[in-house]
Amino acid sequence: MQPMDLNLLVALEALLAEGGVTGAAARLNKSVPAMSRTLDRLRKALDDPLFVRAGRDFVPTTRALALRPRLGSLIAEAEAMLKPEAFDPLRLERRFVIRCGDDLASALGPLLSRSLGEAPGVSIVLAPEGEEGVADLRDGRVDVDIGAPGVLGPEALTQTLLRDRFVGAGRAEAAIFAGPIDAARYAAAEHVSASRRGLARGPIDRALSSLGLERRVRLIVASSGAALAAARSSDLIASVPRLVARAAVARGMELRLFDLPVTTPELTVAASWHPRQHADPAHRWLRERLRFAVASLGFED
Repeated sequence: MQPMDLNLLVALEALLAEGGVTGAAARLNKSVPAMSRTLDRLRKALDDPLFVRAGRDFVPTTRALALRPRLGSLIAEAEAMLKPEAFDPLRLERRFVIRCGDDLASALGPLLSRSLGEAPGVSIVLAPEGEEGVADLRDGRVDVDIGAPGVLGPEALTQTLLRDRFVGAGRAEAAIFAGPIDAARYAAAEHVSASRRGLARGPIDRALSSLGLERRVRLIVASSGAALAAARSSDLIASVPRLVARAAVARGMELRLFDLPVTTPELTVAASWHPRQHADPAHRWLRERLRFAVASLGFED
């Protein structure tokens, strides 16, 4: 099969409508020699002369006349296929899977649910973390992964959602609030730590160690949400990402938050997705909803 591009079909339609090269050239705003060269390409591609001399005029061949009724619909269909698809969330029917930790799911889930009003046919699954890898994004089992940037390697596209930090949290009656919270007072309190792997030490402990201080971790739980729940019902102090703490307070958990008296590394939360989804209007809508949800948390300070 000879290659055939859309421009050749448009040219053939003009030639048949105008009955010759001169009229078709004027219609398509081309020179007559350029239109003649286009006719030559058409003749080679279709293996037919298309126009033959009849006296002083040129008339279309039987093949050309047979093609003419089909050209208009064929060109219209091709142009419609190449035209960017109009996107309307009201008409979207889709299930999105977002992979993130329990703490992020608790914070972002209620905010994302507000977006579903403009897309009644959309459902969102907040899938738990597991064996993170780019294969789930590549195969379409996961639409967006939310977590630390760079974990999935260079194949994934990544955008930072927010930069966070640790804050302390405890019930208002906790002993730590009886005076100014400096590093020594903070270290002397009894703590609950969050670690999926059951680790008792982390960046907060390293920061305290540089000051010659050590905190006593009485309880280790799997998530920041569980740490906050323990702090709410005891004198234990939880130190968790500010995102999680603020979301818990917004949901009605009675906790008093405070800035840590030590400097810890910044926490970066990023969204990652596969390039095959990047230009999809529906996927772009999902990513915009994610950014809006994070922005609504009001991390202005």
